[in-house]
Amino acid sequence: MSFLDKLRPLNEREAPRPTAPAERRESAGGNRRVSNGLKDFLWLLGDVEHGRLLDLGPVWQSTVGFFTERSFRVYTEDVLRGWKEFLREEENRLRQAPVGSTAESEPGALAQRFLAANLQHPAETFHAILAWDVFDYLDADVLPRLGQRLHELLRPGGVVLAAFHAAKPEGFYRYRIIDAQTVELVAAPPLFPLQRIFQNREIMNLFGRFRSSKTFVGRDQLREALFNK
Repeated sequence: MSFLDKLRPLNEREAPRPTAPAERRESAGGNRRVSNGLKDFLWLLGDVEHGRLLDLGPVWQSTVGFFTERSFRVYTEDVLRGWKEFLREEENRLRQAPVGSTAESEPGALAQRFLAANLQHPAETFHAILAWDVFDYLDADVLPRLGQRLHELLRPGGVVLAAFHAAKPEGFYRYRIIDAQTVELVAAPPLFPLQRIFQNREIMNLFGRFRSSKTFVGRDQLREALFNK
């Protein structure tokens, strides 16, 4: 798949297949769902004082406020937005490169270059990471490197909350926290099409460096997973 294909809007490529949004409640801002993963995520962080949390999605005041009220310092890096901008810059660079200069455009090299410029925090900075569903949308070469990077960024005992689609979703969503058991899925213009549906074994392989995991399967075809370092 070329850079230009990756950057094309989803509605110009393949329309997503609708799925029934069970376990979700409609609201003015989006679809709300009860999140068992979030409840356990917060339970694991219950004894943390003045913690640090990394959110891999866009900045939402509701999420920031929720954790700052619990004495957390919140950092945000929108990984999917960053990956899209990186691919656009690479496409422009390759158009200007001499003919035959292909080594740095190889998928593995791209993934390394992306992570060399993103998620640059000291090791063991964070007590918690909200990964949401970013693994479902990134290129395959980025995935193991991202899993390793998240492991490096977490303190011992730290936890990652991630989500994986068990079926193609009805649209592209961003996630924000409403309260201690509710996550809102906000419809947004698609940055990428869904790249894959993970099998459980594939998820465990990505997070194999973590010492424990727990999954929650929702009736709305969204699987939540907790990974503890």
